[in-house]
Amino acid sequence: MRLRDYSYIIIFLIASFGWSQNVITGKVSDRNGSPVPDAEVYLKELQRLTYTDDTGGFVFSDIVGGKYTVIVFAFEYEVFEQELTFDKPLTFDIVLQPLETKNLPEVVLIKRRERLFSLQRLKKVEGTAIYAGKKSEVVLVDGITGNLAANNARQIYSQVVGLNIYDNGDAGLQLNIGGRGLDPNRTANFNTRQNGYDISADVLGYPESYYTPPAEALEEIQVVRGAASLQYGTQFGGLVNFKFKKPNPTKKIEWTSRQTLGSFDLRTSFNSLSGTIGKLSYYTYFNYKEGSGFRPNSTFGSRNYFAHLGYALSDKTKLTFETTFLNYLAQQPGGLTDAQFLEDPTFSNRERNWFDVDWKLYSVRLDHKFSSNTDFSLDVFGLDASRKALGFRTNRVSQADDLDGPRELLVDNFQNWGAEARVLTRYKLRGKESALLLGSKFYKTSNDQRQGPGSNAFNADFTFADTEFPNYERQSQFDFPNLNIAFFGENIFSLTDKLTLTPGFRLEHIKTESLGSYKNIVLDLAGNPLLNEDIEDNRVFDRTFLLLGLGATYKLSTSVELYGNFSQNYRSVTFSDIRVVNPSFQVDPNISDEDGFTADLGFRGRYRDVLSYDISGFGLLYDNRLGEILKARTRIDDSGQEIETGGIVRFRGNIGTAFMYGLESFANWSLKETFMPESEHIKLNFFTNLALTKSEYLSSEEVNVEGNQVEFIPTVNLKTGLSFGYQNLLGSIQYTYLSEQFTDATNAPQDVNDNQRGIEGTIPAYDILDFSLSYTYKKWKLEAGINNLLDASFFTRRATGYPGPGIIPSEPRTFYTTLQFKL
Repeated sequence: MRLRDYSYIIIFLIASFGWSQNVITGKVSDRNGSPVPDAEVYLKELQRLTYTDDTGGFVFSDIVGGKYTVIVFAFEYEVFEQELTFDKPLTFDIVLQPLETKNLPEVVLIKRRERLFSLQRLKKVEGTAIYAGKKSEVVLVDGITGNLAANNARQIYSQVVGLNIYDNGDAGLQLNIGGRGLDPNRTANFNTRQNGYDISADVLGYPESYYTPPAEALEEIQVVRGAASLQYGTQFGGLVNFKFKKPNPTKKIEWTSRQTLGSFDLRTSFNSLSGTIGKLSYYTYFNYKEGSGFRPNSTFGSRNYFAHLGYALSDKTKLTFETTFLNYLAQQPGGLTDAQFLEDPTFSNRERNWFDVDWKLYSVRLDHKFSSNTDFSLDVFGLDASRKALGFRTNRVSQADDLDGPRELLVDNFQNWGAEARVLTRYKLRGKESALLLGSKFYKTSNDQRQGPGSNAFNADFTFADTEFPNYERQSQFDFPNLNIAFFGENIFSLTDKLTLTPGFRLEHIKTESLGSYKNIVLDLAGNPLLNEDIEDNRVFDRTFLLLGLGATYKLSTSVELYGNFSQNYRSVTFSDIRVVNPSFQVDPNISDEDGFTADLGFRGRYRDVLSYDISGFGLLYDNRLGEILKARTRIDDSGQEIETGGIVRFRGNIGTAFMYGLESFANWSLKETFMPESEHIKLNFFTNLALTKSEYLSSEEVNVEGNQVEFIPTVNLKTGLSFGYQNLLGSIQYTYLSEQFTDATNAPQDVNDNQRGIEGTIPAYDILDFSLSYTYKKWKLEAGINNLLDASFFTRRATGYPGPGIIPSEPRTFYTTLQFKL
């Protein structure tokens, strides 16, 4: 099944009659008359949430006359609540009162906010983006009681349904999440952004994320599933957008300092400054992390700096500049075989493996309101980065390191820049409000990669040792210039008061190039070169295609919404993966792009202040899916024929057509509101997050693949837990369970007697328990917790390259404690 098979699916239907709609506008200010920006204004009956702008203004459009409850929430102010009855456009002002005491328990603030806005998803329209009809989830980081200092993904993403997470035990230096059968490795199957702009190495040619913002700096994490492909790019996973904390609008300077100690010499320091001075606003932080890891040869250290400067040129125009610097160096203990893992998961036989990342991001953004109905944004961004991997790796994982021989060195440099412009306008169609988004993106990269011999020393020496080892076999050098031009659009049509349709398109032009050569070296038994030649391998992929999609929402009641979407997807093949010469697997020279579609159908809503929920089914068809199978090792002879060379290899290529489907459900039940609604100082919530997923390879030209299950899919993915609190004491306990999952398309089982490779086999089922507490006293906050409370021995990954190859064990029981001071 091909992408073109679905290209006839496009949007029709626009027409319907309805009755007159109204607009509610207003301004939120403090008792001194100063505007309160970023306040949350909520229409309870309609579950409509908006935010005040820099002038304190807000607007609700397309409102049927009637009786409504308006609720306004802003930190450091009392909650405002008022009932309104109207049958025509309404304008009114709201004055917020400051909190009567600065020592109001934190649990009360969190409870108030969660009580009002516990069902968090992206609004239909936010800024210059449309999310109507899409499955979206928003992680409110301030509401998490967990190990934020170490970016513990299990706790941070506990309420995002169906995510499969690699656990690296490196204090969260890299985020590895997947879902619905998508490889979690470095979140490469999502479009990853911060504050709306790209942060991965190369969105097309190498979409891996070596940089992850610290959770301590984040306000929200926005996750939009595969239907985000039309607005943000063609990845099957969708969008992950890290939204940083905003500058404090009421202070000239606000200082937050967080110091953390944890198991295995973990030490982190997070310090931020924030404030607003006239038209200038700023937010900046410095984050330092270091630790020794739970295995030998696992030390790491990182330094991360971020700065945000905003300047209001006028009431309608704002200019924002952001810059990010990250550098980290990590020693890698290597992978294990199954036998080694079962005997001692802390074992390491790699002392000379190192990994270095240097990441620099820049962004300049212009936001302008042409009118109350039309918004424009232009984001110009760039990346200057490198990653360097050094060490000994072989497909015989148990083999001891050859201390006299060279280490393998891979150096990648990434330089890219892009510009994305969007305009969103609201307009009336048959008396009902609609919204049109049009945008374009230009993206250009100039990346290069070199693979060759490193020194035979033990230190982190990232210089090539060509002179010392001239006959090193795995050598290559390539440039990867990529070009992407895209035009996209979506439109919300309100057909009735209850039904909306959101059709969309994305027109893509992608030119991907691979220019360079690799070494072909043949040695005799004595190690002398019989052949040493450079083989040029230049490739150009130039393609233009159209992606289509359709979303829909239907209001079953004021508190329940039915939603659905269908969107085509596309994923460009990554030349960088192709050209790395890897002893652990062989790449098909005819490897090509992937295509397919994703679809969701579900309902979401809330019951009073007691229960919020989102239950949906999904389907994902993946044609030309890239995957790995076990087959005989081959090479191309002089006549161009493929011949077997002996031995079994893990083969990477376009495996076939796969289909994944399942049920994703989330519910958050307020036990406090159910049984103790008058107890203001108590917090007690129970949540459950369950994904049940099935999969099958529908067709394949490879042997022993058709009919198999798709890799990286646990049938059961469960996260459930309890959050509780009294006064300023908050706590959480969380249980995580994932059933067994395959790691290759041939569905190779686990071999507990394997003492050679550790690359093939299943990831056995595992479960984990995490426990966290926090206590706030005036300007101080103390956090502590235990991750993997029951000390389970498990792993989530079989790596075919760095940081392996082999099994990468996950952390045993660990503790952490954080002291925060806020001024």
